[in-house]
Amino acid sequence: MHFSANMAQPDNIYDKIQELLGDIPGNLTILEQQIDADVQMEYFSYAKSHTADFDAEEVLKNREFIFRHDLTLDDKKHMLVQLANIDSIEAYRTLEKYIQGSPDQLRDWATLALQECRLLIESKLLDKSQVLISTGLGGKGLKLRYFAVLLNNQGCSYSTFEQRIISEEVRFSVKKSKGELEYIRFHKELCTVLIMIPLQVPVQGLFDNLILECNQYGNFLNPDYFITNVRELTISQIRKMIQQTCIKNKTRKE
Repeated sequence: MHFSANMAQPDNIYDKIQELLGDIPGNLTILEQQIDADVQMEYFSYAKSHTADFDAEEVLKNREFIFRHDLTLDDKKHMLVQLANIDSIEAYRTLEKYIQGSPDQLRDWATLALQECRLLIESKLLDKSQVLISTGLGGKGLKLRYFAVLLNNQGCSYSTFEQRIISEEVRFSVKKSKGELEYIRFHKELCTVLIMIPLQVPVQGLFDNLILECNQYGNFLNPDYFITNVRELTISQIRKMIQQTCIKNKTRKE
């Protein structure tokens, strides 16, 4: 089973999974690789429409065809999703081999196919359905990766003191949540953070509390912030998004 958890300003993903699956199963895997959410949607949509009825034995018999240079891109996509839906070691090893020399445009497809095949094999061996959670930013173990943007309340550059307070509070909050901090970066009025947080931790509450703690030292953080597990954004993308949001808010008021 595949469960996509891509969102901006997320709710507690743990609660969402419980809502869908009941108790969180122990047979749950988070996709580690960072694969663009649009690519994932394209892959799973394609797989759904091309694996309804195919001859697994025939695909395995011709599995080496996928390495042919004269095979079209669409034919390779077709073979990847079919191999992904065969619960055999031969299919898995073929996908592993393909990833080692796959062209850039199909590397993500091959990675998703390999994960899907692995879960299918595990489901067969354990006689229990495996669940894959995939996000654009990936994760590790049972932790999801998040990209967050904190805004200066006055729209001016963070002072050295403010940078130190934010850095200390982020590190403390992440450690308390048994997560991992990958980076904190300051860009004038913006602070970007990349972290991995355990699935069951409400990440929105983590940042709400973090901002409250920081603002005890001068109310310099805007209570509005941005979190996503879809992709990292560039500074220009962030500023464009903020500008568009401000324009929308201004239009509503008028």
